[in-house]
Amino acid sequence: MSEGPTRARPLPTVVRYAKVRVSVTRGPNTGLYFESAGTPVRIGTSTENDLVLTDDTVSRRHAELQPTPLGMRVRDVESTNGIVLGGVRLKDGFVTGDFQIALGETWLAVQWLGETVDREQVQTDRFGDVLGRAPRMRELFADLERIAPSEVSLLIEGETGTGKDLIAESVHAQSQRAGGPFAVFDCGAVAPTMVESELFGHERGAFTGAHATHTGVFEQASGGTLFIDEIGELPLELQPKLLRALEKREIRRIGGRQTIAVDVRIIAATNRNLRFETQQGRFRQDLYFRLATTHVAVPPLRDRMEDLELLVEYFLGLERPPRHLSDVPVHVWEMFQNHRWPGNVRELRNAVQRLTVTPDRPLHHDHVETASSPSASSPAQSWLRDGSVVPLRIARREAGDDFERAYLEFVLQRSGGNVTRGAALAEVSRQMMQKLMRKHGMGEGR
Repeated sequence: MSEGPTRARPLPTVVRYAKVRVSVTRGPNTGLYFESAGTPVRIGTSTENDLVLTDDTVSRRHAELQPTPLGMRVRDVESTNGIVLGGVRLKDGFVTGDFQIALGETWLAVQWLGETVDREQVQTDRFGDVLGRAPRMRELFADLERIAPSEVSLLIEGETGTGKDLIAESVHAQSQRAGGPFAVFDCGAVAPTMVESELFGHERGAFTGAHATHTGVFEQASGGTLFIDEIGELPLELQPKLLRALEKREIRRIGGRQTIAVDVRIIAATNRNLRFETQQGRFRQDLYFRLATTHVAVPPLRDRMEDLELLVEYFLGLERPPRHLSDVPVHVWEMFQNHRWPGNVRELRNAVQRLTVTPDRPLHHDHVETASSPSASSPAQSWLRDGSVVPLRIARREAGDDFERAYLEFVLQRSGGNVTRGAALAEVSRQMMQKLMRKHGMGEGR
């Protein structure tokens, strides 16, 4: 054993975010609002959004509002009726101060509240087996480091493929129950008629086909952690029984007469918006609050693209023989950077595996499936309107403007919104950088 001095663990840094409220001021959901600090606000009719609307003129994934150093970035995700700001349709732009936008027949007010929220960011690129160096991941790791040693329930929210199961395993591994069992129950993978039996067990003869006593996952996990995946799929009629098990720390098998004490810590995960599900009566509010004693949200990969290199390098290293970032051709890497990754980290890992399926050949773009084909919404193709031909001078100007704007956004993202650093990266003067930013309605930055 080494007798050298103990290495001091770097202290977390504290980042301050301004708080914003997005409120519905006109439409079927008038009065509904969502507050955020530093994180994107997704708006649409799909329950995966932060602000879920019921207006049939609003698309499933309609808009995304992202706080940035330049103001609020307002982006049309994949809507039919678009976003209207001041009578002008807005595809992607930065807006400063308070403002109003229209999504179909719904009007939204975006208001900076004059309040701030402080969040810690750890100075490490991983928590257990979960990797990430993006600010939101380092904030997530800071939360998980505080939560893991405790005994409280944890609710993990995030899209499919973001690694919720890996987070649950890592929390268990860093908890006081690490020496105990880690049992997994997926509500979406079991027939509704069998959920109760799988959770709580059954006695022999309890129902047709019950030829032997069966211990459920609560008993199997006793002394350790029970991870309930896709908790939003749990049948409504079974939710009171789960709530009772959590509160009383005891269960009763189907057909059993005695209660059985269980000592488990619950970690649940969902890709649904459970707050909205409770409002719609599809999930019990009391169970939601019991599960969400502590709660974390895992960002989708598209919101932490600065982690792409770290993740690809890690996945390449898992291959046999190991591969390296230098094996990835430039055009394939560009495809990766331009892809939206709807399947998140799971999709990325699959893409890397496809790339290495023939280890004796160099990686090739044919092995990866991306949304890389030109479309009317891509910057280089914005002049493709309804299929008609526009004059060359107009097409050239519009394509140039779109490129300029996309380039500025990319440079400012890399420079953290700092105009001086951005100008240095672009090899132009600060004055030229600010002139271009004003031209594209991006303010003057800092």
